[in-house]
Amino acid sequence: MSHTPEGILEQLKKRQFAPVYFLQGEEPYYIDLIANYIDEHALQEHEKGFNQVVVYGKDADISTVLLQAKRFPMMSERSVVIVKEAQSIVDIEREDGIRQLEAYLQHPLTSTILVFCYKHKTLDGRKALAKAVSKQAVLLTTKKLYDNQVPAWVTNYLKQKGVKATQPAVLLLSEYIGADLSRLSNEIDKLLINLKPGATIDERAVQENVGISKDYNIFELQSALIARDALKAHRIIQYFEANPKNNPLIPNLSLIFSFFTKLLSLHTAADKSEGGIRKSLGNRGFLVKEYMQALRVFPLQRCIDIIHFIRVADLQVKGITGGDMSDAAILRELVFKMLHPVPRAMAAV
Repeated sequence: MSHTPEGILEQLKKRQFAPVYFLQGEEPYYIDLIANYIDEHALQEHEKGFNQVVVYGKDADISTVLLQAKRFPMMSERSVVIVKEAQSIVDIEREDGIRQLEAYLQHPLTSTILVFCYKHKTLDGRKALAKAVSKQAVLLTTKKLYDNQVPAWVTNYLKQKGVKATQPAVLLLSEYIGADLSRLSNEIDKLLINLKPGATIDERAVQENVGISKDYNIFELQSALIARDALKAHRIIQYFEANPKNNPLIPNLSLIFSFFTKLLSLHTAADKSEGGIRKSLGNRGFLVKEYMQALRVFPLQRCIDIIHFIRVADLQVKGITGGDMSDAAILRELVFKMLHPVPRAMAAV
């Protein structure tokens, strides 16, 4: 039966353990969260030496995993076997391995907690093993969050920590770090260490603790483009060129692309009033004035052209086109095209 991360954690906190957990999917954050909780809480510290085993998939086959799972605990109520990188088990999708695992699932050792961490992929739901896992184990299937779901996740994560944040701070965290939940949670946790008790997280706190320059970041570049401030844009590009590790081009291109695709959707929206735009922006509603200015600066066709330019820049930075251009040169060329309309024939190139 398929479960949610919250539901599984709730049962674990009540010390209601199942014999087998199969944690699979594209988002490793929840897989690690649950496996780590079992690792830390299922056994007392003095019980772990004889009764807790971590197996790595690339070093094991199904028979090795099940040999550990079938061992009875020593001086403990239960034993724990955690299989990390389970997707790398050599025979997990082969007939013999499937047969052994299905047989164990039918009659698992109830004193063992067997945890499979099957990351970045899922079992084929049409096949017998997936059906057996779904029926006999606690199954979790994780999915990557969409970009527009990240702010709500950040808000909920902070709520669980008992911390408040301003909407701009939440959006800055969400857009700068993106949907990598492991990195996002780590950055938030580091930020909280330096937060005074009872304080609210604002943009300044995020900038100071997450390594975002206050004056030279992708959001300031975006503002410079909207203001058609070529000098400021050039200074930001120079800063990026001098600090490439903190300003990788591919994530920055993704953020610019996200902005212009949102702008394109606003151009085609039925209601272009301030209220209509605020509603369309949702959690970005506080940026309504910036988007309204951008709609005037970048008409529909310019917006379409710029999205094309961003796609070209993406191909260049990945080495598919553009020869040996540096990241700074690619960004400089892109910004020039954004700020200076080019003939339609050239825009199509």
